[in-house]
Order: sequence, then C-alpha cells, then structure tokens
Amino acid sequence: MQEQSMAIVKSLVSVAWADGEFHDAEREMVEGLIAAFEANEDQAKEIRAYAAERRTLDDVPLGELGGEDRRALLQHAVLLTFVDGEQHEAEKQYIAALREKLEIPEAESEPIIQAAEARARRLLTLL
Repeated sequence: MQEQSMAIVKSLVSVAWADGEFHDAEREMVEGLIAAFEANEDQAKEIRAYAAERRTLDDVPLGELGGEDRRALLQHAVLLTFVDGEQHEAEKQYIAALREKLEIPEAESEPIIQAAEARARRLLTLL
C-alpha cells in the first residue's frame, strides 16, 4: 500500500468515528478498504489497531495527501457516512469540517459532495 493510500484509509477511520461510534458496517468498510488498497498483513494490522481508538479530524495526516488525494478522500468520506444506512447530522458536520481541513474551496467541493451523496443514496437502494 502506498503512503498516500494509507493516509486516505487512516483519514476515513476518523470519518467512521464522526458520530462517536465505530459501527460494524463501518468496520466492514475499513476491511474493504484494506483489501481494495491491497494492504499487506502488517499494514492491515496497523490500520485495525489505528481504528480501534476513536479518531478525529486532528488525526487526518494532511501532509501526506496531495490535491487529488484530498478530493478522493472527501468523496470516499461522504460515501462512508452513509454506510450504516443514513447520514447523521454529526456526519454532515464532519464532512463540512473535513472539507475545510482539506482546504478544498467550497465551490469546488460542493459538486464532489453532492455527487457522492447521490451515489450513496443510489447504492442504498441496492441493499
């Protein structure tokens, strides 16, 4: 797994904790990310251990994320907020705060967020 991919996964762990709980569905998504990013066993253990503790925006490793990585992170973060079937208000607020932390201008981030929300809602109908 590349360094940027590890930073994205760790950042998504903080999103999973946005509502104060790390639900089974969020844990499963983290496992899916471990597989999708082809983490080796040591990296997978590191991510699981990292996810075992509550993470916040302060844990997002900005220095390891380039511009495209930040946009991909924002998109994945929105999708993750829907993984338990609904997007909670705390998760919406977290996405707004994440956008600010990632320094993505609002005019640029709004279409990314709206497209990801629409995609997540479409995917929910398939479950």
